[in-house]
This record gives sequence, structure tokens and C-alpha cells, in this order.
Amino acid sequence: MSHLDAARVEELLERAATRRVLVVGDLMLDRYVSGRVDRVSPEAPVPVVLVEEERAAIGGAGNVAANVTALGATCEVVGCVGDDAEGERLLAELEARRVGSSGVVTTAERPTTVKTRVHAKHQQIVRFDREVAHDVEADIAAVLIGSISDLAAESDALVVQDYNKGVLTREVVEAVRATAERSGIPVIVDPKRRGFFEYAGATVFKPNERELEDALGGLVHPDDEAWMEATRRRLACSHLLVTLGDRGMALQTDAGHLVRLATAAQGVYDVSGAGDTVSATLAVAMAAGATVTEAAVLANHAAAVEVGRPGVQTVAPDEITAHLQAWPD
Repeated sequence: MSHLDAARVEELLERAATRRVLVVGDLMLDRYVSGRVDRVSPEAPVPVVLVEEERAAIGGAGNVAANVTALGATCEVVGCVGDDAEGERLLAELEARRVGSSGVVTTAERPTTVKTRVHAKHQQIVRFDREVAHDVEADIAAVLIGSISDLAAESDALVVQDYNKGVLTREVVEAVRATAERSGIPVIVDPKRRGFFEYAGATVFKPNERELEDALGGLVHPDDEAWMEATRRRLACSHLLVTLGDRGMALQTDAGHLVRLATAAQGVYDVSGAGDTVSATLAVAMAAGATVTEAAVLANHAAAVEVGRPGVQTVAPDEITAHLQAWPD
């Protein structure tokens, strides 16, 4: 099982049921519209989609939270939604997945972030985004900071899920850092380009390859231990975990060691949501007492399960166990 035996996996996943994770970040609602295309519009050279199905799902930090509860842990989320129907729908979806939303601020000053994807014949044709992405107002940030302080005191791990939609202002990020240090809990950060270098002190900093290249302005060298160590030090994190798509993951630990994990995916149907699954699994595993390498192995297999299915879906503990057991050492 590469770094994990069956007894250790069972121990960590069972212990997860007694752990609490706090997720802080940008909440959004994902809408999916799918149908078939039989003709081109006479009004413009665009396809006409005859809608056959519409559905909505939690996106962003909410999807991380949903993955946390699917793994058996308790979860609270801190974020912001609009005072609109989409915000109500998002809160209802969180409740349905047993995610606590006492830290969610509802405001009329900005709409709920909504991404609408239109598909035909399993291909995405267009995406519509409704959002206000500038930083939240100072009064909203103050409420978020208060919730982070209160909820982190009862948590065993904290996830920061940044989508550059305005929740993670400098003040909120600083509050996360100070609160986590005071509470002594691990912090897993999934960054975006804006504010990329503001997460000094993170326990695990988890960019994907493209995000890291954009931030550094050059190519990533995930197999070069010296390069990875220099980058980890530059980012001032304890552990650097770079996700590499179909090439797996590269973990540079605070001991200066590089751990390369080959992809565990046996087939890729849809990569949507894989990063959220990794963040959630890392947090739950580390909250349960896993080492960072053990947590990365579990997250690698959880992502493999997720990408093998259509759309954004959560992963259950027994699915991770089964995937690990079927995988050659």
C-alpha cells in the first residue's frame, strides 16, 4: 500500500469520526445544464442546446467541507453567501451534508458566486459566472474573523480554500494564521494566484503545478529535491505538496525529504473537484494523527476515486480503503 498497511488505514479512518475540521474560504454554487445539440442557431453561429437535465451542487470551500463530512469527520465552514435564492440553496445543501454553517455570513452587498456549466455530448460548451470577486467589506471580514477564532478553538485541523472570490482578505488570512498557531492545529492551504505568498507558516501548502509555475514565473521541477526544498523554504511552509495531474504528487517535507507519489488513478473521467478531495482528505487524516506522508498517500487514492466518476462527487472511507487494497505495493 506504499507507506500504509491495512491496519493503519483502518485506524486513521476510524479515528476520523471523532475529529473536527474547520474550512475557511470561498463558497460557491455549481450549476450544471446538459442536453443535446441538433442544430446551429439561425441568429448566430452557435449551437442550440436542447436542455434535458439541470442540477446544482456545492462548489469551492463548500465542496471541501462536504468531502470532510463524507469521510466521517465533523465540519464547520466559514465563508460568505448572498442574500438570494442561490445562497439559500447553498446553505440547504450544506445542511443536507451535515456541514455546520454558523460561520457563514449572508449579505445583500454581493451575490452568491454561481458557476453555470453547459454540457452537450459530455463536452462543456460554455460556462457562465456570476460573482463579485473583490475583497469583502471590513465589517464582513470582522465577522468572519470572529467565527474563525471561535470555531478553530474546537477544531483539530483547518483548511484554507482560496478561489480569489474575496473572502480571504489579508486580515482574514492573518487571523487564520494567528488562530491556528494559538490552537496548535495543522493548516492546509489550497492557494490561488492572488495572495499566493501570504500563507507563510502553513503546515501543508498545496498548489497545483500550473498555479506554482504562474506564481514563480518559471517551470516546476517536482523530481528535483534541491529545487523543491528551496521552493518550500521560499514559501515558508512546513510541507509543500504539489499536485501534478496524471503524474501524481510531489511532497517536500520539513525534514528536507522529497516523496514522489505516482498517480493512483486507473482511469480519468472528470478531474473536477479532485483538488477539493485532496484538501479534505489531508485535513481529516492529519487531524486523525497521520503523518504528512500518510495523509498524502490517502489523499492520492481519494483523488483517484473521485476522478474516476463524472462531475464533482465526495469520496467515502470504504472507497479509499478498497482502492488502496486493490493497488499494488
